[in-house]
Amino acid sequence: MIATRVTGHGERIRKEGFRLLPITLLRRNRSPARELRAIMQLVQLYRRERPYIVHHVAIKPILYGSFAAWIARIPVVINAFAGLGYAFTDRSDRSACLQFGVRLGLKNALCLNHSLALFQNSEDRDRLVQEGIVVSSRSRIIPGSGVDVERFRPREETEGVPVVMLASRMLWDKGVGEFVEAARRLKRRAVQARFVLVGRCDADNPAAIERHQLQQWVHEGVIEWWEHRDDMPVVLASATVVTLPSYREGLPKVLLEAAACGKPIVAADVPGCREVVRHHVNGLLVPPKNPAALAEAIGFLLDHPAQRAAMGVATREIAVQEYSVPKVAGQMLGLYRELLGQNWEGRSSHRNA
Repeated sequence: MIATRVTGHGERIRKEGFRLLPITLLRRNRSPARELRAIMQLVQLYRRERPYIVHHVAIKPILYGSFAAWIARIPVVINAFAGLGYAFTDRSDRSACLQFGVRLGLKNALCLNHSLALFQNSEDRDRLVQEGIVVSSRSRIIPGSGVDVERFRPREETEGVPVVMLASRMLWDKGVGEFVEAARRLKRRAVQARFVLVGRCDADNPAAIERHQLQQWVHEGVIEWWEHRDDMPVVLASATVVTLPSYREGLPKVLLEAAACGKPIVAADVPGCREVVRHHVNGLLVPPKNPAALAEAIGFLLDHPAQRAAMGVATREIAVQEYSVPKVAGQMLGLYRELLGQNWEGRSSHRNA
């Protein structure tokens, strides 16, 4: 069963064979009454469906789902951090109260069920352990959800003007601003390339870039914006270099897809990105929030086709050997079996009574 806020993919989820349970959890909601209703909706859902395992993904579902699972006495609770998000990356004074509240809430929520905290990279896990939010013995690392290496495959590099691509949600903390500035710098040097953004606006996220700002960059002629695309294998096939100058990631899906497509990658040297990109092996790592370094790395790869080709071979091998869906899904299913096989009998018997 999948419980989620349904926007545009409900029918697709059902066709995959899942029961879809719509919920109204909103990421940007700040109304205490609505937040409490969201928790109670989850409590009612868990009591009605009586799952043995609930698997929460991302910080808000972890917070609310953990309290709901504790009230509903769910035997097995997995809390999966898909990166640490805005509350851990933003350094402004305005977010200080939010960060304190999130940290305190997570610390309390994760203790309720003796839940297992799941991370996509070791640096996120180590940070929350050091901050006393997560107990190391109740944590695991599984690298995301993997990538379909049959669907995402290398194709011959297209002829014509090279395409440098950043595919993500249109958020400032994905490094979109740095990408635009790097494009400006390279254009001033008369580098022949198209600089392309692919992805949707995300109005629910505090770091969202407004549509009018994206359109202004397009009108300026510095970038192209292809908006949201469902045909990512085709989109990535058109890229010469894929870049993600993000401030922090869990394990970025787009870099796994780019790797499976055999694309050289330029990424910020931050948690998550450096899990996929090995410097001068399958791509280049640059300091975060540094458009000059980003421009230099992109320019280097555009000027050196032999290095691009070698990195493309290496990055495909990394995707197949380390991040293929069967490999990663096998780890997740193994974790489910392990947790179900531990001493949950007493708790579940008490619950069933």
